[in-house]
Amino acid sequence: MLLLASCYFYMAFVPIYILILGATIVIDYFAGIWIERSSGHQRKLLLVLSLISNIGVLAVFKYYNFLNENFSLLTQSLGFQNPIPYLSILLPIGLSFHTFQAMSYTIEVYRGNQKAEQHFGIYSLYVMFYPQLVAGPIERPQNILHQLKEEHKFNYTNATQGLKLMAWGMFKKVVIADRLATMVNEVYDHSELYTGIPLIIATVFFAFQIYCDFSGYSDIAIGAARVMGINLMLNFNRPYSALSISEFWGKWHISLSTWFRDYLYIPLGGNRVAVPRWYFNLFCVFLLSGLWHGASWNYIIWGALHGFYLVFALLTQKYRDAISKAVGLKQNALLYSLVQRLITFILVAFAWIFFRAKTFASASYIVSHLLDFAPNFSNFDTVKLVYLGKDSGTFLTALVFIALLQWIEKKQAEPANVNLFSNRSLPLRWTFYLLLMLSICLFGVFHTNAEFIYFQF
Repeated sequence: MLLLASCYFYMAFVPIYILILGATIVIDYFAGIWIERSSGHQRKLLLVLSLISNIGVLAVFKYYNFLNENFSLLTQSLGFQNPIPYLSILLPIGLSFHTFQAMSYTIEVYRGNQKAEQHFGIYSLYVMFYPQLVAGPIERPQNILHQLKEEHKFNYTNATQGLKLMAWGMFKKVVIADRLATMVNEVYDHSELYTGIPLIIATVFFAFQIYCDFSGYSDIAIGAARVMGINLMLNFNRPYSALSISEFWGKWHISLSTWFRDYLYIPLGGNRVAVPRWYFNLFCVFLLSGLWHGASWNYIIWGALHGFYLVFALLTQKYRDAISKAVGLKQNALLYSLVQRLITFILVAFAWIFFRAKTFASASYIVSHLLDFAPNFSNFDTVKLVYLGKDSGTFLTALVFIALLQWIEKKQAEPANVNLFSNRSLPLRWTFYLLLMLSICLFGVFHTNAEFIYFQF
């Protein structure tokens, strides 16, 4: 039933694309069995063929036109036309997510950490499980396969916890993310009309928009699975509370970060190599992480920026410690942590500019005009300058909900408040639940064509 539901869910986008997913499932299912039965070079060859088939699908649907476009620029510079045609194809929804999940299965079987799954339906469901099919979390076979074989009877605690998590995810998505999107879109889609403060505010708003959009989806996915008795991994853990870029990536999109760590960074040698090679490994991983997110130079620059942040932090660690000690910053633990959090957030938000801007030219304009605080008086409009093209109520409501989000997540992170509302009295709990649902109904943004940002990846 779950497999059929997952097929229906996926086919609601472009029905024919189920054949692509089905083909990769068949290949990886048999690859896993043959890898387990084989030895030596044959084993490695089977793994390579499985990985090539998965990466090949990604290359065709996600990167073909990008590579062809850049090849065309090269040929034009050399004075002749590119004979290779472009493809008019729509990217299959969530392609990178279920591809990476399928790849993790064959790699784990190859490493001997996971037995090859003999039941074709169970393996198919592992790849297609609908709550996390299109935007993760990217699960490992060790966590999910055995759960798909177990009998899950109705459990009141699982059902209520899952529904509450889904409601909280929906609040983050439609009340915060989609509200912020109306203002972010106004600025980023017409960036040439803005300078200084509106660009800074829109960039900060996008940082919270993408967090609430993606973590909201993750909450919905994890909650939906929990209702059915299946536990998915945590994908976000208050990333904007991070004290460093390294810590940020331990809290943001955890399933992807750990995927790259286990299947790329560590095989490259991790930090168990010479220092220059270590820096190369870090930078390479984040460069590829940017490319994973999209076939665009903007995404590659975004990934390169995070790679640069990490390498630069390592290179300057002792100097930064010396400066902090000299000015007495380390003696005040609270102030020191606030400064670290602020700097980390600024660096992350700056990198988001390249993630959000549609073109490199637009991103370049925004970066070059962030600190231009003199308004363009030919286009001067108080509403545009202060409220990002919206009314004061929309703007201030967004600020209130961002503050509320930060307060609730901070409280939940405290050991005594892990179940912030679950341990309260019945009237107080239901007051909160009703207020949450009422907020979704009254303040949710439903009139736009908003989509989950990460569905496109």
